[in-house]
Amino acid sequence: MLVDRCTIFVRSGKGGNGCVSLRREKYRPKGGPDGGNGGRGGDVILVGDAGLSTLLSLTPRPHYRARNGQPGLGSSMHGPNADDLLVPVPLGTMAVDRASGDLLAEITEDGQRVTVARGGAGGYGNEHFKSATNQTPREATPGAAWEERTLDLELKLLADVGLVGLPNAGKSTLLAAVSAARPKVADYPFTTKSPHLGIAELPGDRRLVIADLPGLIEGAASGAGMGHDFLRHVERTGVLLHVLDAMPIDGTSPLENWSRIRSELEAFGDVLADKPELILLNKCDLIDDESTAAIVAELAAETGRTILPGSGVTGEGVQALLEAVWTARGGGQAEAGWRG
Repeated sequence: MLVDRCTIFVRSGKGGNGCVSLRREKYRPKGGPDGGNGGRGGDVILVGDAGLSTLLSLTPRPHYRARNGQPGLGSSMHGPNADDLLVPVPLGTMAVDRASGDLLAEITEDGQRVTVARGGAGGYGNEHFKSATNQTPREATPGAAWEERTLDLELKLLADVGLVGLPNAGKSTLLAAVSAARPKVADYPFTTKSPHLGIAELPGDRRLVIADLPGLIEGAASGAGMGHDFLRHVERTGVLLHVLDAMPIDGTSPLENWSRIRSELEAFGDVLADKPELILLNKCDLIDDESTAAIVAELAAETGRTILPGSGVTGEGVQALLEAVWTARGGGQAEAGWRG
C-alpha cells in the first residue's frame, strides 16, 4: 500500500532552566555563584531514507516530541542537551506548515536532514551574571520554549519511469508483467486510485523503478478526475512511458488518445511537457500484425516519438521496452522500436 499523504504533529524540546546556586564550602569563605546553565532542547529533524517508499510508517504514530533539555545544577554544572528526534521519511517528501502554508522541507537525497522544529535554548544560571559589580547575583533565566507545528507531508514519487495514459489502457497489467508489484487489474476504468511502485530487473544488475499512476482524463490539468493528485507525481519521474490502447473500446484511435493526454501534460506546465517520452502501443495481441504496423507508422509520423508495440498480457515486446526506457533514462536515444 502506498500512502503518499499524511499529517503529523511535531514539537521540539524546551530548554532547561538556569540554576541559582551560591557556593558554600568549608574553608572557602568567599564562595560565589555557581549555578549552571540549562541544556538545549532537542530538535525535530526530517531525514531522507532511501529504504522507504511510502509515508505508511508515519501514520500509526502522528505525534513526534523531542525531549526537553535538563536544568542546570550547582557546582557550575550545566544541564545536558537533549538528543535530537530523527524522523525518517522517503525521498520525494515535501513538508508544509499547515498554519502558514510555507514549504519547510523538500527531501530529495538519502541522508538529507532538515530541521522542522528547533529546540529551545537553555537558560542562564546565576554564574553567567557574575561581574565585578555584581558578585553575588541571584538571578537565572528560564529555558526557551519549544516550537510546535502541524505538518502536511506529501510524497512526490521519485521513479525512473512513470506510466501515463487513459484509464484502462493497461498500465497496471504492464507493471505486473515487468515487476513483482501486484496492482489491482480489472475490466473497468479507474482500478488504480493511488500510485503503485514496481522494480523491473534488467540484465547486468540493472533495475528500473516504475510508477503506475492513476489514469488521466480530459481536464485533469484543471483538477478534473484524479487531476493534480496524478500530475504532481509525474513531475518527479525521469521518463514518461505513454501507454496507449491499440483497440480502444470507445471507438477512438490511439493517436486521438495520445493527443488528449499530451494536451493535459502540456497544460500542467513545461516541467511535464519537456520530459523524455516513449510510447507503448499496448494490447497488440488483440489485433493482427498488419494493423499493428499501420498504427505504429501513424503514431511515429504524427508524434515524433519512439513507438514500441507490445502486450502486457502476453509479454510481447516487454524486454525491448525496458531496454528503450533504460536508454532514455540515461539521456541517450533508444535503439529499439519505431521512430518518427
